[in-house]
Amino acid sequence: MMNYKGYNGSVRFDDEAGVFHGEVIGLRDVVTFQGTTVDELKQSFEDSVDDYLDFCEERGEEPDKPFSGKFLLRVDPMLHRRLVELSADEGESLNNWIASRLGELANPNKG
Repeated sequence: MMNYKGYNGSVRFDDEAGVFHGEVIGLRDVVTFQGTTVDELKQSFEDSVDDYLDFCEERGEEPDKPFSGKFLLRVDPMLHRRLVELSADEGESLNNWIASRLGELANPNKG
């Protein structure tokens, strides 16, 4: 994952073409970049973010913002009750408890 000006870029390597392809994630707009070296890829990513911001400014549009870290999740009321119980048993708020569990799922090799 790459980060520049609060925007995140996801990168994949195309072994056949010998090129790194990337996309700025979390936007409704499509912003891509590529490079054959790490330095070239980083510069391309930063240039693409800058170009995106300039393009939005020229058009008088607000650029999409990166993820806020908040999302709404609807669950069955009984599941909600059970999750509150589990978080309370561990002395954590429901939000912190769920965020911790999601972090464990997203990064199973850490900790």
